[in-house]
Amino acid sequence: MNQQNIETTTAVASETNTAFYHGIRDTLAEARTKACAAINFAMVEAYWEVGRRIDEAVGERAEYGKGLLRYVAGRLTAEFGKGFDESSLRRMRQFFNVFPIRATLWHELSWSHYRQLIRVEDTARREFYGRECVESNWSVRQLERQINSFYYERLLATQKSGRDRVRDEIQTLEPKTVPDFILKDPYILEFLDLKENRDYLERDLEQALIDSLQAFLLELGKGFSFVARQKRITSDGEHYYIDLVFYNYILKCFVLVDLKTGKLTHQDIGQMDFYVRLFEDKIKQPDDNATIGIILCADRDENVVRYSVLADNENLFASKYKLYLPSEEELRRELERERALIEQQQRMNREED
Repeated sequence: MNQQNIETTTAVASETNTAFYHGIRDTLAEARTKACAAINFAMVEAYWEVGRRIDEAVGERAEYGKGLLRYVAGRLTAEFGKGFDESSLRRMRQFFNVFPIRATLWHELSWSHYRQLIRVEDTARREFYGRECVESNWSVRQLERQINSFYYERLLATQKSGRDRVRDEIQTLEPKTVPDFILKDPYILEFLDLKENRDYLERDLEQALIDSLQAFLLELGKGFSFVARQKRITSDGEHYYIDLVFYNYILKCFVLVDLKTGKLTHQDIGQMDFYVRLFEDKIKQPDDNATIGIILCADRDENVVRYSVLADNENLFASKYKLYLPSEEELRRELERERALIEQQQRMNREED
């Protein structure tokens, strides 16, 4: 056997061995992951059972409950260590009260996930966050951030659809395949740390979003993947640049994002309308659904929205962004204002018809 054949044989053997190793390695890694998940959920079930027993024993007897919890917490801590003080036992009882049917628990979620979920009082909101957490594989920190940034409420404020219809669709927890059930308004970009810088430019905002792309994808919502920054499209020798381009595999379409650090103008809307039409002609594939355009702006003139193509085009959106987490009261006022504008636009449309 000549030297070339020997080297070829050695290379093939090495690739075979590597492939064999990875096969075994993947099997063990998968088993370890399943084992960890099984252990985590076994603890979740155990805490649920502890909560059930405490709830049945205590009932409405508050004074008796305090003494019982103090006694049980002391003995459990002595035997099992930290994590079984009185507050932890009360949390387990709360867990049982919030999720009284064991079969409704999500196996994919850890106890730390459930500690976040039991903070959510409204059943529909809690169900939504739990299901989204499973489907999107949110970490505990991501789940906490989505709850604190009112992810659910902001979905309900989507501009293009009737508010009640959107709420009904979200509460059914069925897959959403139209933009209204994925896009939000406003977008919360507190992770950019730009709120102290009042002189930032659009290129600064764009760079900050790229630097925090993972967090921005989470904020955009389910199904988004990054495609390009400053995407160039050429037509008749002219070059045009789109700030950010994404693809959403749920909607099966491209999503174009144009960044504006000031107030929305009719020129901004015309530019995005032009970008979407150009993208549809030059880039979009036959299997893709209609391209979506989002103008992400610091502020919005509702008259500009009402009397522009935004009012009639189901695939153009103008969404505000905030550089801080709003309080619940701030968001409530914002959503009420949005609802009033939607209802006004609907009345005007009916009158025109």
